[in-house]
Amino acid sequence: MNMRVLLISALLGFVFHVRAKPDSNACISANAKICGECIQTGPQCVWCKDPDFKPSRCDEKESLQKAGCTPLGIENPRGTVTIDKNKPVTNRKNEGGENLRPEEFVQIQPQKFTLNLRSDEPQKFTLTFKRAKDYPIDLYFLMDLSDSMRTNLENVKNLGADLAKEMRYITKDLRIGFGSFLENPCFPNDCTAPFSYKNVLSLTNDSTLFTQEVSKQKTSGNLDSPEAGFDAIMQAAVCTKEIGWRNVTRFLVFSTDAGFHFAGDGKLGGIDYPTISQLVDTLSDKNIQTIFAVTEQFRALYEELSALIPKSTVGTLSTSSSNVIQLIIDSYNSLSAEVILENSKLPACVSISYVSHCKNGVSRKEESGGKCSNISIGDEVKFDIEITAKGCPSNKSETIKIKLLGSNEEVEVVLNFICECECHKDGIPNSPSCHFGNGTLECGVCRCNYGRLGRLCECSQNEVETDDLDANCRIGKETEVCSNNGECVCGTCECKKRDNPVERYSGKFCECDNFNCDRSNNKLCGGHGRCECGKCICDANYFGSACDCPLDTSTCLASNKQICNGRGICECGVCKCTDSKFQGPTCEMCPTCPGVCTEHKDCVQCRAFATGDKKDTCEKECMYFNLKLVKMKNELPQPHDQPYINHCKERDANDCWFFFSYATKNDSTVEVHVAEELGTCWMK
Repeated sequence: MNMRVLLISALLGFVFHVRAKPDSNACISANAKICGECIQTGPQCVWCKDPDFKPSRCDEKESLQKAGCTPLGIENPRGTVTIDKNKPVTNRKNEGGENLRPEEFVQIQPQKFTLNLRSDEPQKFTLTFKRAKDYPIDLYFLMDLSDSMRTNLENVKNLGADLAKEMRYITKDLRIGFGSFLENPCFPNDCTAPFSYKNVLSLTNDSTLFTQEVSKQKTSGNLDSPEAGFDAIMQAAVCTKEIGWRNVTRFLVFSTDAGFHFAGDGKLGGIDYPTISQLVDTLSDKNIQTIFAVTEQFRALYEELSALIPKSTVGTLSTSSSNVIQLIIDSYNSLSAEVILENSKLPACVSISYVSHCKNGVSRKEESGGKCSNISIGDEVKFDIEITAKGCPSNKSETIKIKLLGSNEEVEVVLNFICECECHKDGIPNSPSCHFGNGTLECGVCRCNYGRLGRLCECSQNEVETDDLDANCRIGKETEVCSNNGECVCGTCECKKRDNPVERYSGKFCECDNFNCDRSNNKLCGGHGRCECGKCICDANYFGSACDCPLDTSTCLASNKQICNGRGICECGVCKCTDSKFQGPTCEMCPTCPGVCTEHKDCVQCRAFATGDKKDTCEKECMYFNLKLVKMKNELPQPHDQPYINHCKERDANDCWFFFSYATKNDSTVEVHVAEELGTCWMK
């Protein structure tokens, strides 16, 4: 067998291997036994609930339809997004307009969604944010009253009226309050706690009252340089009722000329301070935006702290705090111009992503939240949010919140997880179809009662080695049960019967048959063999995938009794010429070979004219061709009549030219035509 034949055989083997390998199908390989398991495998997987459906019920929709599942039999629940609350964002004109209550302001829309989530099928929705004019503000001023802040306190006493005047361009609804913190030494006649925070004035819109109460405050000395600032911030944040925080934009201005205690600093004195993480969580939970108004000496320290606290900023106090109002205005503008969305803790199987569509066409994708900057009053931005579930949690419903940091506004998102199909609700308990009532007929299959196994709950758990009976009836994870040619009964395949009794399935997994082999001349195995497990077993005198190649080489014998004239190989009874110069059924024709005419000259001469060197042995040596006589030279056959023909002109015994043609036909017979009319003769 030459290299070309070997190459073709190898390629055919590769193609057969590729075709025989099953396609990877996650729906089938999941081996789902009930509809709920199927739809959790992936969004491409659907279930066929038709009662008599035999192939794998869990598959892709197109495959189930091709396999005969009816349109009404397809179970394919899809995820949905429903808007439950959708108040429009507040749209106030630049001047005038009615006064709104704090709860009537809306900057983010919609406010509530319900998502039905199917595993691995993302659900998307869009939130719109529009920064509202005159949005109510609560601003609480928390000041270090250490003696070093005495000059700063004098300037803060006029803060109320001046701040209200400046903030009128931002909002008509401003409330301010004041608190202090310090660490006093214990004097004999005036001993106070070594750790102190005091709410001087709860939030009020009365700027005069603010001035009066702050004017009463006095500074005091302190034992060490770090103040109890963290504890004061925590108390001001969590004491909602005492401070009077409303559900509006909340700002806390923290003013000091010192550093801060870390958690653990006060344990020797029987006290302790909050950790930074506790501070971050509390400010975020209470929607409080923080402005650290500190002296230049500690600016770098508080900038490091601010980097850990969302919606916070740092401003530098002048020596006398004369710039405190401008610092607050600048910080407010900076914080309010930044929109940050952040979600509450997600269930373990849920992921979320954000795409922020900000001003000037700027978009970016985030995993941890949405963010846009440089937002002015009246500007509108959008956030595309995508939520995906993986699998099905124990709680079939969860609620998460998407918070607008620094604001009381939040979006409620109810997550309902699709864990079962609709047909699950119509299950028939103790159905006779499930082996005498041993299970619930649900979505076309039996959900077996405790202790029962099998497709029809026909097996007892005590009688089998494994709960997964179908695993014993599969060749591999991605193959059909019993190769789709039988039924799995208690872990053993029972092969189908064919209408034709001669045809049968066989094998442990019903993977073999005796009728799906190659055919030749419309006959199984060419009529020269038997089919076993998809492969022809040929009779003694035949070979090939369809037993269509005889071992007999007689059809390849040339006139010289050589196989293919010694110029080729015999394959399936047909010559494959290996010498490119030779052609024909037995590789005997060589149109370009010199000497063909000379080789046959003597036999032609003795046969046609009874002359020449072989006239005495003519009958013995020259009967290998058929002879036909024509009268004239121009009556000899032409190439259009016989493609492989040689025209010859030779001299006879009398030195006269004679003319003949020589050709090998497809049946290997040789045919010679001779012109009776001779040509020119030479005189001796």
